[in-house]
Amino acid sequence: MAVFLGLDYGIWWAYVIIPILIFFARIADVTLGTIRLMFISKGFKYLAPILGFFEVTIWLLAIQQIFNHLDNVFCYLGYSLGFATGNYVGIILGEYFASEKILIRIITRQDSSELLKVLQDKKFIATTVGAKSKDGDVKLILLVVNQSYSQQIINYIQKYNPKAFYTIENVKYAKDEPITSKPYHAFGFFRKER
Repeated sequence: MAVFLGLDYGIWWAYVIIPILIFFARIADVTLGTIRLMFISKGFKYLAPILGFFEVTIWLLAIQQIFNHLDNVFCYLGYSLGFATGNYVGIILGEYFASEKILIRIITRQDSSELLKVLQDKKFIATTVGAKSKDGDVKLILLVVNQSYSQQIINYIQKYNPKAFYTIENVKYAKDEPITSKPYHAFGFFRKER
């Protein structure tokens, strides 16, 4: 048998190439699985099964190689490292594809006029409601925005109302879009209609 870099091609293939292929296959199938679960939670009922098909097909190819090389510890390492890396890549890509809406709820006892002015200047639409807490009157400010704006809004809260209490929640569905923005869904056709 031919020799490459002092290694037999069979050894080179079994201990280097196959584990690397298993590693990349696991990255692919776990990434697809992570994104598929995110899409299921967002109501993409047509896209999730398609991703599931490719996820399981790639997994079957990877696990077949594991069973063909049960005595090769490098295949196990490739499988495990691919799983871990696939989770990370899936989360990063899931955040990239998600045009997820969030609800930011701000409760403050302080004057919130500066915060509201900044939000308005930055074209955020905020709804304010007077409310009562056990300690007296408070102002409740509600915003529904894309998740990508969350840190920007948190920075405004910390700058203009540092003692405000705020929560952030995922919004599964938001019907009314502001007139000034165009609704965009990365996979709009696949979104489940209500």
